[in-house]
Amino acid sequence: MEPFAIIQKYYAQDSDAYRILTTHSRSVADKALAIARRHPELNLDLTFIEEAALLHDIGIFRCDAPDIDCHGDAPYICHGYLGAELMRAEGYPRHALVCERHTGTGLSLKMIEEQGLPVPHRDMRPVSWEEQIICFADKFYSKTHLEREKTPEKIRKSLSKYGEETVSQFDAWYKLFLGE
Repeated sequence: MEPFAIIQKYYAQDSDAYRILTTHSRSVADKALAIARRHPELNLDLTFIEEAALLHDIGIFRCDAPDIDCHGDAPYICHGYLGAELMRAEGYPRHALVCERHTGTGLSLKMIEEQGLPVPHRDMRPVSWEEQIICFADKFYSKTHLEREKTPEKIRKSLSKYGEETVSQFDAWYKLFLGE
C-alpha cells in the first residue's frame, strides 16, 4: 500500500488541502511511531501505524472547511466516517477503522446521541493499540497551525468542550503512552 498514491487520487498535489493534509498527517505519523517505539512490549505494527496515520484524515475534502481548502458539503465532524468509507472502498478496512475512530478521543454512541452529532449512530472509539496511539498522537497537531505541536494543557482545554470523558481518556493515554 502506498498512502500518498491513495491521497493523490482525491487531492490535487498543488492544492492547499493536499499540503495541509500531508503535513499534518506526517506530523501525526512521526509522533505515533515515536510513541510506538517506546512500547516494544505492545508488539505494535509500525508499518500499519505509519500508513493509517498518513491516511486518518483523508475524508476532510468531503467537508465544509474552507480554512483548510476543503469545500465539501458535510460538517467537519463527519470527516472520520467519510474517510472510513473511502478507505473501505479502496480495500483497506483496518485503515478505515482508524479514520472512523480518531475524532476527539473517539465518539461513544452515548456522546453521539446526547450531542445529536451528524454521524452514524454506532460506537466510534479506538479499540486496538494502534488505533489508540494514532488517535492520541493526532491531538498534538492542528491543521491550522502546522508548524507547532500543541501542549497537553492546550489539548485538554480544547477537549473539555466535548465533556470530561474526553479529557479523562486523553489523560489516561498520556500517562500510559508517555509515562507522565
